[in-house]
Formats: sequence, structure tokens, C-alpha cells
Amino acid sequence: MKFISDTLQILADTTWPDNQQRWSDFLSVLEYTAFFVAVIYLYDLFISRGVLSLINLF
Repeated sequence: MKFISDTLQILADTTWPDNQQRWSDFLSVLEYTAFFVAVIYLYDLFISRGVLSLINLF
């Protein structure tokens, strides 16, 4: 079972982030998520209003 022992060795040698780095990464994910939610919302708003204005022309 060399695979399992090698996997455990890799996990033991891995440098895991500390608590401050975890919070920093978490906040970065929240910022990127909020940014893309805003971009998608504005794009959807722009498209829906554009389509409605085209429908109201006819």
C-alpha cells in the first residue's frame, strides 16, 4: 500500500494556511462573488430592459 503511505506523507509535508490567511482567502472569495453577482445583475438588467423597450416599439 505505497499509495496510501505516500499520500499521507504528502499531506504531512504540505504547508497549511494559518487562521489569518484562511480569513483573508475567505474574504477574497466573498469580494469576487459580490463583484460577479453585481456584473451579472447589471448585464441581466440591461438585457431585459433592452428587450422590453424593443417589444414596446411594436
